[in-house]
Amino acid sequence: MRWNIAAESISLVMLGIIWVYARKGSHLPTLKNKIFQWCLLVTFSAILTNILSTIMIYQYEYIPIWLTWIVTSVYFVLTPLMGLTYFLYTVSVIYTDMDQAKKVIGIGLIPGAGYTLLILVNPFTRNIFDINSQNGYSRGSWVFTTYLVFYIYCLASIVVTVCNRKKIEAEIYGILAAFPVLAVLVIFVQQLYPDVILSGSAATCALLIIYLHLQNKQISLDYLTNIPNRQELLNMIGLTIKKAPDKEFYLLVVSLRDFRQINNTCGQQKGDVFLKEVSQFLCRTGPAGNVYRFSGDEFALLFLQPDKDELTQCISRIQERMSGPWQVDEYRFVLPAVMGIFYHTGDEDTLEKIINSVECAVARAKEGKHGQVCYCDRAMLEKMERKRRIIQILKQQLTEPDFEMYYQPIYSVKSGEFLYAESLMRIPKSPIGPIYPSEFIPIAEETGLIVDITYIMLDKVCKFINRLIETGIEVGAVHVNFSGIQFSRPDLADRVLEIVQKNGTPMPALEIEFTESTLAESTQVVTDFAVQMLERGIKMGLDDFGTGYSNIATVIHIPFGTVKLDKSLVYAAMNSEKSALAIRNLTRTFKALGMKVIAEGVENEEQKNMVVEFGADQIQGFYYAKPMPEDETVEFMLQKAGERNTYRSNSF
Repeated sequence: MRWNIAAESISLVMLGIIWVYARKGSHLPTLKNKIFQWCLLVTFSAILTNILSTIMIYQYEYIPIWLTWIVTSVYFVLTPLMGLTYFLYTVSVIYTDMDQAKKVIGIGLIPGAGYTLLILVNPFTRNIFDINSQNGYSRGSWVFTTYLVFYIYCLASIVVTVCNRKKIEAEIYGILAAFPVLAVLVIFVQQLYPDVILSGSAATCALLIIYLHLQNKQISLDYLTNIPNRQELLNMIGLTIKKAPDKEFYLLVVSLRDFRQINNTCGQQKGDVFLKEVSQFLCRTGPAGNVYRFSGDEFALLFLQPDKDELTQCISRIQERMSGPWQVDEYRFVLPAVMGIFYHTGDEDTLEKIINSVECAVARAKEGKHGQVCYCDRAMLEKMERKRRIIQILKQQLTEPDFEMYYQPIYSVKSGEFLYAESLMRIPKSPIGPIYPSEFIPIAEETGLIVDITYIMLDKVCKFINRLIETGIEVGAVHVNFSGIQFSRPDLADRVLEIVQKNGTPMPALEIEFTESTLAESTQVVTDFAVQMLERGIKMGLDDFGTGYSNIATVIHIPFGTVKLDKSLVYAAMNSEKSALAIRNLTRTFKALGMKVIAEGVENEEQKNMVVEFGADQIQGFYYAKPMPEDETVEFMLQKAGERNTYRSNSF
């Protein structure tokens, strides 16, 4: 019998190409990657021995029979066991739990072990095939088991895939279900045309599908620098802490400073060349095979062998190189860099915690307060954990708003009354103890939670104003602070009016304050908002004047009712005659423009006398009243109103 091995020869070449490219892909020591390499080895060996066996059978008269027996036996072992490798690969993709995967694999090895035993005893039974010097090659009565084993494994792959379809992605499900079906179809065609050998073609087609969709090096490599990408780093760290939770390692992230300026100066294409040069340098300097592109202008170096001296030397070489110039064609730049380092000591660190920690270290290094290299120490980790808890608490406050509102009464110099107050949010009780505004407000602004928190606060202030009015207390206005982020919302004015109208609160009893930095960043937006509010009777005020970036010209064109001088100006005026003169003239200017001036942070008699002499209309500070809960504020204002009425009666 003559066989056509042209398809096998072509498949061998194609498989060799796939194998070469596959070795440049992911180097993660996962079960999936190991089995894929085994699939390539088994399939390549099966096709090669198939071709050699066919040639040797043709030439059985000239080649030793024993050698032909060995090669053919190896071929008969490997060919159906290609199905086993596909099955094992399917299992490795679906089952991430190693114990569960080992159980399925153990069961799956049984048919293969039984079939291998048949091949081993075949020289004595001749049930699978026979080769002799008289007749050459002939098939045995049990040769069908070769196809049967292959079909069993392909069927098992499909069954395992279908049974686990709910826990795998749709795309992966389609791939795992498709490649064994394709292999079965090709082998079925071979059975119809036994003179054409297609087993290698079936295997190569299946492996090509797997490589293109699941093992392609482009999945794990960065397209620009050709080094492993961020996802590959995450996979490597995740695998490491899963297999050996107590293993210590260093993660170093190198972040280029102001690299955007390079792109702006010489263009994206030249900027990419600089990034390639940097990545190649780091690959030569850092741990072999463990340099990754972390993000656009950041690279990660993973030291799986925690050698402090190696890490220190690597950092020194990086710092030395980054202090010198880099040149691409006619462009020459110094590429300053900062580094963040996380040391995994075997604690119960999650992948998310590790990445967040090193990113935090990089951020602190960029601040410049801790040098160009910042280690993520225990204090930083504790700070990060506290921040995470605060974010959780703030989110909880949005669903169950039980935070407390405090109010600080504001003294009116002319009338001697407390007709105004500033609202302040407090979290006096939480699972981690009291949280002060200086800590949670910046976090709320960073996460964007401040927007909804402010709306809740506005609603509580409206209810407080209504309570004051119902109690018979005269209300000038209660101030509410708005963050700059608030002005990024297009529906801000509508939401504010909706909340005020829903509560039935008199609009003139409300004053919205925002800071100078907000005014500087969103001048036109703030102006438009202020005009809308003023048309409805809601007052507007500028908070903390003297700490931001606005100027008198900007302030003049916005319809403010009040300007609050920051306490730093009050302290400066106490210590410097020039500062006192400037603030006195500033106060007069604002008053001449029709604005009322509030001096905040007044704590003693001397400061009070000074701001009164300057011409301040209102005074806010501990000298008159500290921030207090709502009930205490109502009592305080009732008491002061009563004292004032008594004084007036006696005077009359």
